[in-house]
Amino acid sequence: MSAAARPDTAGKTRTCPHCKATILETLTICPGCLHHLRFDQEAAKRQVSASSALRVEGVISHPATAAEPWEYFVVISVRNERGEEVTRHVVNVGALRNAEKRTFALSVDVMPVQPVVVPNKPVVPPPHAPAPRGPAPRTPAAPASKGPPGPAVPKGAPGTTPATTPGTTAPKR
Repeated sequence: MSAAARPDTAGKTRTCPHCKATILETLTICPGCLHHLRFDQEAAKRQVSASSALRVEGVISHPATAAEPWEYFVVISVRNERGEEVTRHVVNVGALRNAEKRTFALSVDVMPVQPVVVPNKPVVPPPHAPAPRGPAPRTPAAPASKGPPGPAVPKGAPGTTPATTPGTTAPKR
């Protein structure tokens, strides 16, 4: 089995089949649900060696002195080098009641881009359609190459015409 390298795929995305999150095509483990997506040892090593470029963690808690619950919402936004917002997502919403607390963590991991190597799969013909159930559909019988079906009629019998084959014409009388 040979392998073929794909062209530059930096930033190319796909959907995780497990959690439906949009993830990088080069990942072997979904960062959202942590399911394995591809069993490629080299790619897994590269993903494990990703470094954390940013990690922020914080705790908010409801003060015991406040009687009413507090609501919260978590928003993540990404801006480019010109300060333009590339994307913005509401990640979670909720409420804190008396003495409850929540811990929030944001992490951004980076790894060098390397071409994705996908093994070439042998070409497999599509499976045959399953046999129909019930009575078989009736199809008209194809004409036999020696003449029309039916009782044998001697050549030149009265009321018969000479048989023709495709590409020929009947003899003229």
